[in-house]
Amino acid sequence: MSPSSFALPRQKKYRVDDAAHARNALARVQQHGTSGEKAAVKKAVARKFPSIGKSRRGKKGGK
Repeated sequence: MSPSSFALPRQKKYRVDDAAHARNALARVQQHGTSGEKAAVKKAVARKFPSIGKSRRGKKGGK
């Protein structure tokens, strides 16, 4: 895999090559990442997939 497939390319951590992996990377870094890693993953995901991680505030759930 190319380094651009990862949020942290030097360590080859937190794969973000597609939307599913980007969502997973956000979840995993929240559980196990340092504050620096969290910031880097959020930035990488926002750059590749701007709609992921946005707040859904104001939207009503249900039907």
